[in-house]
Amino acid sequence: MSIFPQFRFNFLKQDLSAGFVVFLVALPLCLGIALASGAPPMAGLITGMIAGLLVSVLSGSEMSVSGPAAGLTITIIAAQESIGAFEGLLVATILSGVFQIALGTIRAGLLAAFFPSSVIKGMLAGIGIIISFKQLPHIVGWMSPFEAEDSFLCSGSYPCFHGLYQFLLEPHTRVSFAAIIISTLSLYLLIMWERLAKAREGIYKLIPASLVIVLLGILCNSIFTWVAVAPLGALTSQNGQLVALPRLSSLLDLFTHGPTSIVPWLSKYEVWSAAAIIAMIGSIETLLCIEATDKLDPLRRISRPNRELVAQGIGNIAVGVFGGIPMTSVIVRSSTGIYAGGRTRLVSIFHGLFLLLSVIAIPTILNMIPLASLAVILLGVGYKLSNMRLIKQVWGSGYDQFLPFIITAIGVVAFDLLTGVLIGTAIGLIVVLVMNHHQAFSIVHDENRYYLRFAKDVTFLQKIALKRELASLPNDSDLFIDGGGSMFIDYDILELLEDFRRSARDRHIKLELGNFPTVKFDVFSALRKKVRYG
Repeated sequence: MSIFPQFRFNFLKQDLSAGFVVFLVALPLCLGIALASGAPPMAGLITGMIAGLLVSVLSGSEMSVSGPAAGLTITIIAAQESIGAFEGLLVATILSGVFQIALGTIRAGLLAAFFPSSVIKGMLAGIGIIISFKQLPHIVGWMSPFEAEDSFLCSGSYPCFHGLYQFLLEPHTRVSFAAIIISTLSLYLLIMWERLAKAREGIYKLIPASLVIVLLGILCNSIFTWVAVAPLGALTSQNGQLVALPRLSSLLDLFTHGPTSIVPWLSKYEVWSAAAIIAMIGSIETLLCIEATDKLDPLRRISRPNRELVAQGIGNIAVGVFGGIPMTSVIVRSSTGIYAGGRTRLVSIFHGLFLLLSVIAIPTILNMIPLASLAVILLGVGYKLSNMRLIKQVWGSGYDQFLPFIITAIGVVAFDLLTGVLIGTAIGLIVVLVMNHHQAFSIVHDENRYYLRFAKDVTFLQKIALKRELASLPNDSDLFIDGGGSMFIDYDILELLEDFRRSARDRHIKLELGNFPTVKFDVFSALRKKVRYG
């Protein structure tokens, strides 16, 4: 396998056009996800550029587009809180890249299969709820320091459950009416634009709603600046209400945002722990994304998951070195590129190039974007992750899917992402065990003759149910136990059958075993010798 893929230029025109469309979607999302992650806006753009210009070249997927992902926002916030500094997060990102390269090297591309899909959906739903809730300060233009945190049960920031009453009762001198107006108009535009894009072709499909919302926000704030009416004071960067990108005197300034030192951070347990979590969550989200992208690919190509993990690892190392936030493959951008007519990885490369040109050519315009506009865009992202349609779909799949889903979502919202996922996975395992508990054997009878058949492998989890069933048999009956449906029978079950054999004689129950798998347990050997008696 060659390091670099064979580039195809047959679709150059379509790929260039699709790359520009993906850029229009990615630009506000790079800024917005950095905002939601409590990171500098430039960090999101750096990640988008590296994802497009480096990861796309090495990727194991032809149509995957990587960048900052909503699914990692809570992980990034939690990592910064535990480590205590953004520089430490950068070092953790570098280490996460090393972990991902190792995962790809040992061919761990099936990692996502170890987590139930219901848990993954619940995780994303919980993230969507938190992302949406935490946009409230930006939507109202809250003029005070705002520290993002990784759950609803937060402290020292607005809004939180235990601090929300203060937010509602305080005099709203720190609320900006200009931000509220921009947010209201942007939210209305987002809803209408999405509806029109589904109902009609043309401009509504070609131009993403996020770009129109950003332009609307810039226009409205410019009008407020010009009118200068007291209640409608314009949003300003001094109050933390606008995007604040650093000025670049040259292209080399892009390489000055990385950590000043790496070695001192390597002695911190929190850094290694954050790196492992970022690698795990990022890898799972990437693998799920490329699987979904393959289904959308009109040319029906199959991605190489192990190569994709290596590419993501190299990308995260570069992102950490240059001052970006962790990346994954992102289904929103990948599907946008496909629907816009793109056919090769050049789509992602062009989108990264356009991001680079925008940072160099139009930083003044980017710094005019209201955070209220980005907050509305993130509301849309949060809604897509946790909407009622998704909840109804999982509900319709049955309790075995809905229970892990809803508990994972609640766990992520109430505690943190890793705790929520672990709780949801544990619940999913319990649900599977309970289902197996009821389906491991069946029993039928004709008068006083009973037939009990093991339908699958029988473990100690079925011991109570089997014991209850055997105890309910009437005296003076015949019982045949058929083990033909099982490949394995647990020692506890065999011991239970031996105990029942002894009691059956006193109850005048005739017991017979048949079709049992070959096992080495002494109890079973004893059973076979004594199985027939009257």
